Amino acid sequence: MLHVDCARWGQTPEDLRRLATGAPHPRTRECFLALYEITQASCAARVAPRTHRHPQTTMEWVHTDNARGAAALAYRGTGGRPPFARASQPNWMPSSAPPRARLPYLR
Repeated sequence: MLHVDCARWGQTPEDLRRLATGAPHPRTRECFLALYEITQASCAARVAPRTHRHPQTTMEWVHTDNARGAAALAYRGTGGRPPFARASQPNWMPSSAPPRARLPYLR
């Protein structure tokens, strides 16, 4: 059975719970809460339905925590446009151009 190796990184299950309740991002909280539940005599396959995740995802969290520690599980944005942001104005269009300015005609 797969288990969370807290001792390897000098953590206790309570540390995982504290990380779960204090993490700034919801995905990080979800991940640490699942790890905490796994330490409480549960397994990744049983925790997965409660978190609405695939069992393989929760198992991957356990493997990542065991191999690289809790810092590896913190959510990091991958870049791209932030949600609900307006599309950028094209670089070639000056800011003084009227809103319905047309593309330059190229032959």
